[in-house]
Amino acid sequence: MVTWKSGLCVALLVSAVVGFAAAPPAALKVRENEYYRMVTLPMPAGVQFESGSLDFIEPDTLVCGTRIGEIWTATDTLKEPASPKWTLFERGLHEVLGLTHKDGWIYAQQFCELSRLRDTNGDGRADVVEAVSTAWSVNGDYHEYAFGSKFDRDGNIWTVLCLTGSFSSDGPWRGWAMRTTPEGKTIPTCSGIRSPGGIGFNAAGDCFYTDNQGPWNGACKLQWLKPGAYVGHPDGLRWFDDPRTKAVVEAAGLRKPAKQKSGGRLATEAGRIPELLPPAVYFPYKKMGQSAAGIVTIPVAGFGPFGGQLLVADQMQSTVMRVTLEKTADNYQGACYPFRSGFDSGSLALQFAPDGSLFVFQTDRGWAAIGGKPFALQRLVWTGRTPFEVLAMTVTAEGFRLTFTEPVDLRSAADPKSYDMSAYTYIFQSSYGSPEVDVTSPRITSARVSEDGRTVDLVVDGRVLGHVHELHLTGVRSAGDARPLLHPEAYYTLNSLPGD
Repeated sequence: MVTWKSGLCVALLVSAVVGFAAAPPAALKVRENEYYRMVTLPMPAGVQFESGSLDFIEPDTLVCGTRIGEIWTATDTLKEPASPKWTLFERGLHEVLGLTHKDGWIYAQQFCELSRLRDTNGDGRADVVEAVSTAWSVNGDYHEYAFGSKFDRDGNIWTVLCLTGSFSSDGPWRGWAMRTTPEGKTIPTCSGIRSPGGIGFNAAGDCFYTDNQGPWNGACKLQWLKPGAYVGHPDGLRWFDDPRTKAVVEAAGLRKPAKQKSGGRLATEAGRIPELLPPAVYFPYKKMGQSAAGIVTIPVAGFGPFGGQLLVADQMQSTVMRVTLEKTADNYQGACYPFRSGFDSGSLALQFAPDGSLFVFQTDRGWAAIGGKPFALQRLVWTGRTPFEVLAMTVTAEGFRLTFTEPVDLRSAADPKSYDMSAYTYIFQSSYGSPEVDVTSPRITSARVSEDGRTVDLVVDGRVLGHVHELHLTGVRSAGDARPLLHPEAYYTLNSLPGD
């Protein structure tokens, strides 16, 4: 068995080899706080309060699942100064990495099972604990995380299962995504998962998860869990043929993908293997994140101009990133942007409160985090001020369209020299991670600004399918006061062009 201490040593050794990303400049954190201020909540005294999962079951009743197997509830979490009242709901569970609720039950995703718990006498403690699904294997490896979703539109809970040690599938369904129906039936849904860090739904209700850099993952990614898709890591494919699981796979209507080649490019292999689905968004390593984690959709109101977009946590860099998505004929693609830095520990679980503020539950166990503290619970509150940002980067027939949160200065935004773009991809390989390869420099030939100053159409020569298109907008300024963008970077993962 791999113990926590030995696992942490391995993680810290890896971090020493790849290096830590530098902490964001203090000035940037100060500017970010002008728009999204950070409130630190006191945690239960004397408790190893490591992040696992979050949910709100009442307008002001927060539920926290921890990595030490406890579930806590808190009231008065939205008051300031922060003074939550904590109650231990249950203990003795196994890494609670998913929480949701329905009809008086709290559903908890554990390593070993999906459970539901209920308080029947009103004392704030669980009286009934039931297993909803025990469909997957557990081998004792500390990496065998199981991240659970909220309920989807059909009443299912989705689970993504980490490989054993993040490298191999040593028991049934390791490296798979599963759906558990309202009737308690668990259905294999996607294969090819490596080391997930979170799972959630976009505004359209489609399920996504984050996976982390490693074998067959050149960089961390946001991946659509399209039913029937294969998402890249081949070790779990053995369960297509194993006598214990073959009939279940066949009943689910899944087809085993052809054998992939190591050392090529994912876009090329996806053209050869119909089931292989490229990531919707890459998070370029160190530039954006090093350990992608929780996912949440921004509400339409209460959190600024970004309603309907996604936020994604990064555990190692102690940040929250922003993502915009576009649906293509058979996949998603889109861009990621820096959003908020400076959390006290490693950002893992994200949850919006009914008032529109964002709770960020944190831990640094298993992989160090630049935040510095072993765990933390913090809340982001929109101040009512709108930052000057790229609201969205979308693909066009000629290049990319940029939409801004405020009107841009015409002269600076219309100058192609205000922008700089590079493009690159990753080696699709069995070795750990990948450098940026096949680097090109797409040329921005013109920038057309709309009459209202809110959009700019970039005409770009040299876009490359399967590449991340990294855009820097260091010369763009706002109209009137000529402010630079709060975050002048965007990274667009291009899977297809309009009309493909």
